[in-house]
Amino acid sequence: MKFFIDSANLEAIREVKAMGMCDGVTTNPSLMAKEGRTDTDALLKEICAIAQGPVSGEVTALDAAGMIEEGKRLAALDDHMVVKVPTTYEGLKAIAALSGEGIPVNATLVFSTNQCLLVAKAGAAYVSPFVGRLDDVGEDGMDLIADAVEIYQNYDLETEIIVASVRSPMHVADSALLGADIATIPPDVIKKLVAHPLTDKGLAGFMKDWEKLQGGTGS
Repeated sequence: MKFFIDSANLEAIREVKAMGMCDGVTTNPSLMAKEGRTDTDALLKEICAIAQGPVSGEVTALDAAGMIEEGKRLAALDDHMVVKVPTTYEGLKAIAALSGEGIPVNATLVFSTNQCLLVAKAGAAYVSPFVGRLDDVGEDGMDLIADAVEIYQNYDLETEIIVASVRSPMHVADSALLGADIATIPPDVIKKLVAHPLTDKGLAGFMKDWEKLQGGTGS
């Protein structure tokens, strides 16, 4: 399973890239706003240079014509750019048009099995079901991932599943067990993936014994 980083913070992306855990990056208007930069195109270019993998930049238009125009502009920024399009009626038109021109599209704000099927038929390169937000309203977000994996396997659909709105290490583990292609993970959750109290305890014990071997105790 590939790891994308769900962030627009350059330092965080660099750090995760150095760990070998960054296969790509997803952004959205909210993540971009957190960085306090108005030169969003320049920021996306910088992210592409670091990630050297697919980088999703989201359109903000609500009509298909506007999404298509904006999508073409975003795609022209860098060869790594992927156009993120909301899964709406107008969005499906834009997905079909952009995909038809060879521009990779990430269908976002996906919350149902039918939406997963529709965006794949429209030609999206990626689909982003939001598992955490489904959990927030009392549904099990991972059930949607299981359904999407099964449907795409049934019909050999090429759309890759990006598990989005990841909130915890369990979301990542469950995604891998279900066979999702990608999980897009906030940097803080990446750090939680590696953490385990027994690792910390074991390392402390090893270091203590090493100090004894080096005569660090004075005995």
